Amino acid sequence: MNGSGSRIEIGALPGRPCSAAAALQVVGEKWTLLAVREIFFGNHRFEAIARNTGAPRDRLAARLRSLEHAGLVERRPYSERPPRHEYHLTEAGRDLAPVIRALLDWGDRWVHEEPPVVMVHEPAVTTDPESRGEGSHGHDLDTAWICRTCGEEVVRGSLTVDVRSPGWDRTGPASAPATP
Repeated sequence: MNGSGSRIEIGALPGRPCSAAAALQVVGEKWTLLAVREIFFGNHRFEAIARNTGAPRDRLAARLRSLEHAGLVERRPYSERPPRHEYHLTEAGRDLAPVIRALLDWGDRWVHEEPPVVMVHEPAVTTDPESRGEGSHGHDLDTAWICRTCGEEVVRGSLTVDVRSPGWDRTGPASAPATP
């Protein structure tokens, strides 16, 4: 759903019906995800987004317009003279946080020796002295997939694929039944 509460229109795609393919149609370009990363990190002005992504200004402007059109970003005025806007993530844009986190995790594991950016979890402030202590000052975030149904951590080998698109199975298009 985009910021207005309706689904994002992308048109028909070739190949297997898949939400990953549809999502990549909207956010699958490098500068798009880097712009989302910067806004997620709290950089809302075009100059900061351009500086921190390294994107060509014309390309970044086009990507921000497409994110706004898709309902992932909204522009908010911060100056009338001259007219200037900041970019803020909508609910749909904020829902990309796990995607950004997954890319950071993958890059930390397979590309960089030392993580250049670390996400820090700041526990909720509490007045209970028993729950405040050594761990209450924030710590590097160690993410995991947790099944909401059973509460267990999802580990490699515990997932299967259940294809629900008519005419498709795990290996591709289902073969048509033989005619007698």
